[in-house]
Amino acid sequence: MTEGIRINKFLAERGICSRREADTMLLEGRVSVNGKTAGPGLRVSEADLILVDGKQPGSGIAEKKVLLAFNKPRGIVCTGSDRDRAENIIDYIGYGSRIFPIGRLDKESEGLILLTNRGELVNPVNRARGSHEKEYEVRCFRPLTGRFLKEMSEGVTIDVPDRTGGMRRVKTAECSVSRIDEHSFRIILTQGYNRQIRRMCRVLGNNVDVLRRVRVMNIRLGNLKTGEYRLIEGEELKNFEKELKL
Repeated sequence: MTEGIRINKFLAERGICSRREADTMLLEGRVSVNGKTAGPGLRVSEADLILVDGKQPGSGIAEKKVLLAFNKPRGIVCTGSDRDRAENIIDYIGYGSRIFPIGRLDKESEGLILLTNRGELVNPVNRARGSHEKEYEVRCFRPLTGRFLKEMSEGVTIDVPDRTGGMRRVKTAECSVSRIDEHSFRIILTQGYNRQIRRMCRVLGNNVDVLRRVRVMNIRLGNLKTGEYRLIEGEELKNFEKELKL
């Protein structure tokens, strides 16, 4: 039996980066183990000498552990990559140490997204089949009917990307949906399919104008202004970790 853990998991658990970012660093040859360039899939342990860009994790790479709530503006992409011509979330915030987003909000959406250097938070928050609530306020182009709201709450059959690059058909889970006004509604999801709310609305004959996430679990957007962030700490952080069972 092979000992140790995969190197991308090792780096993520120590708050260096997300697993996806670790895979990119490995492909770029920026990680070495015991003096040799490491590749994806390598298993490591605490006994190995692991360097990222020539430095040991914990020696200035992973600084004080932080969790931030950020009010993402529309047009910002939730990645540290420069592949998209739009400004990415990491460059926009310009935080003093390395952080990465937990989950995503698509480029056209706005509102609450969490960022951290704590790799152990990523998988528990992103679990699609968990019970962790995410709340959104949605404004559509066409007026909302009672039937539209009812069918949204009962679940909608949509096509979502699969791991092979194709599409698969799924029915979304039942969820809480309530009207705000003639064009707007509030929805609480525990799933996280790609562009799920937009796909649900489209299937039911409407299109999203504005989509804003206002809550992730116990953390609320509140009065946080667009483009600003705040540190999550104290009781808010304790309750967040308690819900994740950390």
